[in-house]
Amino acid sequence: MLLAKEISRGGVSGGATVDGGELGSLATRISSDSIPVHPMGVKPLGNQYFASGPTARQSLGSLGRLPDEMILQILEYLDIQPLKDIGFTCRFLYAFCYLDELWKSLFLEDSSQPVAWKGSWRNTILKAPGGWQPRIDCSNVFSDVMHRPFACTYIALGKYSSGIPEANQISRVERLSYDDFAQNWSSKPFILTDCIQRWPVCSDWSIQELNTRYSTVIFRAEAVDWPFSIYHDYMSNNEDESPLYLFDKEFAEKMRIRIGRDVDAVYWPPECFGKDLFELLGEERPAHRWLIVGPKRSGSTFHKDPNGTSAWNAVLEGSKYWIMFPPTAQVPGVYVSEDSSEVTSPLSIAEWLLEFHAEARALPGCVEGVCRAGEILHVPSGWWHLVVNLEAGIALTQNFVPESHLADVLCFLKDKPDQVTGFKKDIEDPYDLFVERLGLAYPDLLGKAIDEIEQKTRAKKRKWEEAVGSKHDTGDNSGGFSFGFGDEDDEIP
Repeated sequence: MLLAKEISRGGVSGGATVDGGELGSLATRISSDSIPVHPMGVKPLGNQYFASGPTARQSLGSLGRLPDEMILQILEYLDIQPLKDIGFTCRFLYAFCYLDELWKSLFLEDSSQPVAWKGSWRNTILKAPGGWQPRIDCSNVFSDVMHRPFACTYIALGKYSSGIPEANQISRVERLSYDDFAQNWSSKPFILTDCIQRWPVCSDWSIQELNTRYSTVIFRAEAVDWPFSIYHDYMSNNEDESPLYLFDKEFAEKMRIRIGRDVDAVYWPPECFGKDLFELLGEERPAHRWLIVGPKRSGSTFHKDPNGTSAWNAVLEGSKYWIMFPPTAQVPGVYVSEDSSEVTSPLSIAEWLLEFHAEARALPGCVEGVCRAGEILHVPSGWWHLVVNLEAGIALTQNFVPESHLADVLCFLKDKPDQVTGFKKDIEDPYDLFVERLGLAYPDLLGKAIDEIEQKTRAKKRKWEEAVGSKHDTGDNSGGFSFGFGDEDDEIP
């Protein structure tokens, strides 16, 4: 990749052979975004083609035989002082030792909290003055491993959230009744545009207001627990490729707010989604609601919501881009284990957008949309979704069990006990507990859900028998390999 701004500065010195590869092609795709010059002068690997003179990599000695990725892996084993010291051996390692992901990992290994955020993980750990930047020129360092994370922080998110094909657009609905939701919308993503405006938080909360009221309250932001004031400083001044996302499930208790239909409640679940059947579990229900705060570029990579639940996500400030796929879709760049217990997406949100967005947008079933402040988005049970903040913002989200997806949740709790999450440790069998409560409160609804599960099981069994039964129909008794599950009456799991 060539950056016009860098060329206008008169090019660079240094030259060497260049390996090609996937990172180079990624750099090419980034080139259409407005990327400033790296603060240390580091350039993408491809710029070596247009450089002359020695490169910083030639000073590595024997280490020069290793690819950049392996050098980075070696540096990941160093503690704070060795990482700081080795950076002074040559310009190439100096640049690598400033890669903030290395310092972020060191910070997260240390349980102590920062006195103040200093603009980067390195500056925060070393207590450097805020805004301090390295002064050594590394303009003869050419590395996609170094440059890619910096470039990904400057991709133009609007390029991916705009121009959505008409067939892909998430439906936008002004209002919705429960009957309409249950009959027509419970299995579809949609955005409600006139639903949450009457919540007090819609007019009372902003990022600045939260910082004023709750600056000393400690919230969970992925792997750290910070006072909101520190997270606010981080939001306002970071260049992380994947910024930390404040995602706190105990916010109501910490902020001492009430949720529901009480007079002093700050918000309540929308009526159109009907009763949440997990409410039958009372204090024993799994974690289900979260406060979400994050800067631009923060968000969640592709996932499904836990325990087969549905969800709603209400934006109070800012805007979010969503891209979603039906439960059975194979999402590009997302790899799922055979039993669905492990989901691997080895890319940041920015990298996924660069590598797979165009392919994903062309797939059947893909839906996309932007949910803005004052709007609420519905995530149906089992749907894949990626979400990214287009600007700094606040949202509230809740997982719930609607009547129309009760069978899905029961199936999940029964058939995938190792994947059930959010319940307290002393609850040994969430499925039995939920069935017991349903039997007491809604026996007819429970019976209907069990009938639905049995119908689906029989349908799967028929499909299996059709797939494997053709060989037995031939009457071939040659003694070859046969496949069976025991007695004929046994159900296929």
